[in-house]
Amino acid sequence: MSQLRYAVVGTGHRAQMYVDAITDTYRDRAALVALCEPNPVRAAVYVDRVVEKGLDAPSVWTPDRLEEMVAAERIERVVICSRDDTHAEMIVRSLDAGADVVVEKPLTIDAESAARIEDAVARTGRRVVITFNYRYSPRNSALREIIRSGRIGRVTSIDFSWMLDTKHGADYFRRWHRDKKNSGGLLVHKSSHHFDLVNWWIASEPRRVFASGGLRFYGAENAAARGLGTRPERGTHEGAHDAFELDLRDDPRLAQLYLEAEQHDGYRRDLDVFGDGITIEDNLALVVDYASGATLSYSLNAHSPWEGYRVAVNGTEGRAELEVVERGSLVVDEGLHPVLDPSLSGGEASTLRPSGERLIVQRHWEEPVEVEIVTGEGGHGGGDALLLSDVFVGPQDDPLGRPADWTDGVRSIAVGIAGNRSLETGLPVRVSELGVALLAGDAVAPAGHGVSAESRA
Repeated sequence: MSQLRYAVVGTGHRAQMYVDAITDTYRDRAALVALCEPNPVRAAVYVDRVVEKGLDAPSVWTPDRLEEMVAAERIERVVICSRDDTHAEMIVRSLDAGADVVVEKPLTIDAESAARIEDAVARTGRRVVITFNYRYSPRNSALREIIRSGRIGRVTSIDFSWMLDTKHGADYFRRWHRDKKNSGGLLVHKSSHHFDLVNWWIASEPRRVFASGGLRFYGAENAAARGLGTRPERGTHEGAHDAFELDLRDDPRLAQLYLEAEQHDGYRRDLDVFGDGITIEDNLALVVDYASGATLSYSLNAHSPWEGYRVAVNGTEGRAELEVVERGSLVVDEGLHPVLDPSLSGGEASTLRPSGERLIVQRHWEEPVEVEIVTGEGGHGGGDALLLSDVFVGPQDDPLGRPADWTDGVRSIAVGIAGNRSLETGLPVRVSELGVALLAGDAVAPAGHGVSAESRA
């Protein structure tokens, strides 16, 4: 079997899933021949990881030489795991250089760069696959099947609440994500996952968005208002500290990828979540109108004491409810380090909210019924393995339509981009006004490259 030649752009923590898939599970059909990364320390971490598996070391290139890399190494597919605001440039340049693309969500962070991707796909006829792993999680697939089957009738509205706890949620406020010009804010970086789920669940497209929210917990002003006092600029073992601090020395992998690498680019992974310079929101609420007539009510909180989500889908014949508790609580040890909910590791749950998931369907005039969620092994209940198979082997016949391309990526970020504009103006925003032809209904994607949610239903 011939091997497809791959390059990975961006060698931070996220790249590991793809590097391991190429060099382990799919090494018979894929070869990692190049890395594109400006930081030599981070690149060396992955070179060593590949060599330790008995494979040839991939060559290392800097982003300014991407086209040269594609040509010299005869790259057929580029996997993009770099910072969100670099996605569009890396996608367009890879397509123009003659390679297909696999890109982490979000596709990009604003309408202007989305339009550039759209133009590049039409110009080159090449493929762009976006990896929405939440679609493959068994619980989300189960809800998609319930809606698709017509069991609750035509969807009229969706209530969707997502809680990020003070471990996971806080992390976005110490990394590069804290600056909206890098990430598009949580409405784009994080919520694009959630908006894609809704688009996919109900097989429709967003039409109008109204948003409200702000930075109400993290950041220097909020800290001062609560009297938190002077704080260290970054995580440290020295002096007084609290559970919101991250010391990279506590995690060998983070120390290797970031602390030991910061001398080359100045990127500090462990800034104080109550420091200056945070321009993203931590509390968000949206109302989204869909082409099908359904309405989404969405909220995101990034400083919750527990982590998970609740979805309620109302239909003309009933209602489906999905509740997921990923972490029921966070406590601290004597050193003020966060300790995960004991129920996650098989211990006794110490709260009234043990980790788990539950899907309930109730039709009009009937008793509620719990729907079994069949999970597999590995990340996201076995969903990651299914996603990677679709990426590296190719999509199989899937009645749920889980594989996603650039058009799904555009529709997912459309909600967040319109939401950001609404936050700025205080007014509802129509996605057709974002300047992307696909969202205005004017684009004709190359054959096989633009499968809409409706045609996949």
